[in-house]
Amino acid sequence: MKKRTHLSLKQLLLFAVMLFAFSGITLFLFTFRQDEKRFDNITSQIFADEMSSNTLNMHYTLARPEDFGIYDYRPILPQYSAEGVLKGQAATENTLAALKTLDQRKLTDSDTVLCQLLIRCLENSLALGSFTYYSEPLSPASGAQTQLPILLAEYAFRSRRDVEDYLALLEQTDDYFASLLTYEQEKAAAGLSMPASSLRQVREQCDTIITADALEDGSHFLQVTFRERLDELCQEGLITEAEFEKYLSQNDRLLKTILLPAYTTLGDGLLLLEDESVPMEGLASRPQGKAYYEALLQSQTGSSRSVPEIQELLTSQFTLEYETIQNLAARYPEAARRYTEGSLPSFPYTSVTQMLADLKIRMEGSFPELPGGSSSLAVKPVSPSLEEYCAPAFYLTAPLDDTDHNVIYINQQKTPYGLELYTTLAHEGYPGHLYQTVYANRLALSTGDRPVRQLLWYGGYTEGWALYVEFLSYDYAAQLYQERQQDQEALLVQIEKHNRSVQLCLYSLLDIMIHYEGASYSQIAKVLESFGVTDSDSAKAVYTYIVQSPCNYLKYYLGYLEILSLRENALQLWGEEYTDLQFNRFLLDNGPADFTALAQLLEESSP
Repeated sequence: MKKRTHLSLKQLLLFAVMLFAFSGITLFLFTFRQDEKRFDNITSQIFADEMSSNTLNMHYTLARPEDFGIYDYRPILPQYSAEGVLKGQAATENTLAALKTLDQRKLTDSDTVLCQLLIRCLENSLALGSFTYYSEPLSPASGAQTQLPILLAEYAFRSRRDVEDYLALLEQTDDYFASLLTYEQEKAAAGLSMPASSLRQVREQCDTIITADALEDGSHFLQVTFRERLDELCQEGLITEAEFEKYLSQNDRLLKTILLPAYTTLGDGLLLLEDESVPMEGLASRPQGKAYYEALLQSQTGSSRSVPEIQELLTSQFTLEYETIQNLAARYPEAARRYTEGSLPSFPYTSVTQMLADLKIRMEGSFPELPGGSSSLAVKPVSPSLEEYCAPAFYLTAPLDDTDHNVIYINQQKTPYGLELYTTLAHEGYPGHLYQTVYANRLALSTGDRPVRQLLWYGGYTEGWALYVEFLSYDYAAQLYQERQQDQEALLVQIEKHNRSVQLCLYSLLDIMIHYEGASYSQIAKVLESFGVTDSDSAKAVYTYIVQSPCNYLKYYLGYLEILSLRENALQLWGEEYTDLQFNRFLLDNGPADFTALAQLLEESSP
């Protein structure tokens, strides 16, 4: 199963991109002939339309919308409708056509790259949109029913307007979930419904995420976290005591009269859709499933490789990692025995602060300093009322214009410890998501990048980067043990690193087997059994998760392998001038992006 989750708004609401296909984007009349000015008009309109039509996205993208020319807007939580999808597709086609009429030779270098990224993004959006009812916004693994409440609970209150926007969005959640139920009903009518067991999982989530009992005694996390955020505003003098009480009352009323009934109605509606004859199978079993999987794979990973090419890449890496483990076991039998017995060593550091400090020291020299200097970081526990629904640790992506305040949340109910916590903090913090996000946002502001690029989500790049540096952190941990003359422990860390890589690689291959080749549960169980997974419950859990979350493992692992491929190319192109610092700077300076753009930019680069 997936070890950790990075809560990126663009990732969590990806289904909205699929369903609405940049809804709200309209083709307007161009009054200027210059290609640069036309490009400026197009991108400005795309950004303004998206921000004004999706307040939740805007809030997580911009801390101060007015600095980007957004003053007057109405709080909107986007909703699904078949008519809206058609309009969105038509608008996307028009925008794409306008972009393709531009003479890219007349654009600046950065605008040329952005134009190409936009074209590929919109083309992929159209491709996904052509597979009506294949996306799954209510997936049991990471659907809107579990993710929206977390986004509401973490919705930053920087001003009185933020509180009022939040309450306005909360008031729309009944229509929002009703629209998703409509989508599921249309999906079922088209013969593409989720299996009954998956629908039951979603219903159980609806029944437990918000309950009348919790709301009555005031213990629900959307009450607790709302009060905590209001308290901060009150202490800062941004709202009065009277406003505090008024907002508190409004929140309780909306939770009880809008959100709770919305979840109840959604659960009841899904109950009527349960069909025991629908099998738990991958996308390949559906009429256009393989074609949809190919489009989804490109969208999720940013890789332009064909499925056979990806399989070959994964198989080669699996063999390399597996042979590395065998060689380590042959050379160091005592370390292999200890690892097999599960006796991983106790980690030298026990606190999050110590681990983050060590990671920041060890990354020096291989990673560039953050533009504008260091950034503040607070490590906070997840609210106890949120622990059941959150990952062991996560970094919530900072807005473009507020990178000085960063938080990593630790879930004390599921807290990893020792080596796992250390590598988790590398993945989420330094040199992982937090570091990469702050670097990219500050660079974008300092160089005047067009804000529209914030709308382009590249899961393969962001999660590939986080996994790339996570594996580096295993090497850091091994160094830590070696500095303490604990060579056996350092070897155990290296075995664990390669074992994790083997596992993620295997699950990525299983993803292709299930969704592209149509492998059944029994076939997957046999593969897992050959690698020591003999418990049927564990095998079913792996199979079910992959069925419900197509391309998720590939988003991480293929993204990681694409970065390794870029590094190999950099070694060949730059020769003796290659350094890890220069390569990592290249990735950071040119991302997030798809790997087609990165490969092209690498060919044009010099260290």
